[in-house]
Amino acid sequence: MALIKAENIVKDYRVGEVLIRAIDGVSFEIEEASFVSFVGPSGSGKTTLLNLIGCLDSPTEGNLFVAGEDIKELDRRQGALFRGKNIGFIFQDFNLIPVLTVYENIEYPLIMVQNVPAREREERVMKLLDAVGMLEQENKYPDQISGGQKQRVAVARALVTNPKLVLADEPTANLDHKTAYMVIELMKKMRDEFNTTFIFSTHDQKIVGEAEIIYTLEDGQIMDMRKKGGNENGKSL
Repeated sequence: MALIKAENIVKDYRVGEVLIRAIDGVSFEIEEASFVSFVGPSGSGKTTLLNLIGCLDSPTEGNLFVAGEDIKELDRRQGALFRGKNIGFIFQDFNLIPVLTVYENIEYPLIMVQNVPAREREERVMKLLDAVGMLEQENKYPDQISGGQKQRVAVARALVTNPKLVLADEPTANLDHKTAYMVIELMKKMRDEFNTTFIFSTHDQKIVGEAEIIYTLEDGQIMDMRKKGGNENGKSL
């Protein structure tokens, strides 16, 4: 069974008297341990689609299943619990807590979301610090490390709850190209090690090519789907 299954999903927003259709009849399936990118110009629906998959919003029409759950059936509390158990998030501005150390930032979801015992928290955090190459910076604060290191911490924090899925909205937007490639390669490494599905959005065409599956959005619709080696439309990367 696919980790994510979307069936003709629509998302409408109302701004005053105007109805805006942000997602317009989108269908797709994403398997476990996939490395996927949603691409397209601003306003194409990338962030809206990530928000729907991340249970931060619900479709207006259609069906969306994530890890076997029908997202439309979850109320706010159920959605929060589901996210805490199944989904990690990585943000373009890192969203690290400035008064917490690198170690404490990674540990934070285990305390606030999952209430994991102290010994298990330490084991998980230290394993991920090692995996992302940040052991030597564990006692530093966010303002004492580089942008690339901050995003490494953000990747570790997203993975510390052992989620099935990690969503990254423009995760390389505030990084130079060399560092952006390093972060994408780190995400791939983490996918291979932890069998986690990564879905990210990006405007950066140089980063797009690092994805294994690419969905191109325009005006809330999927215009193209490519896989490395071929795609549904007969194209290849």
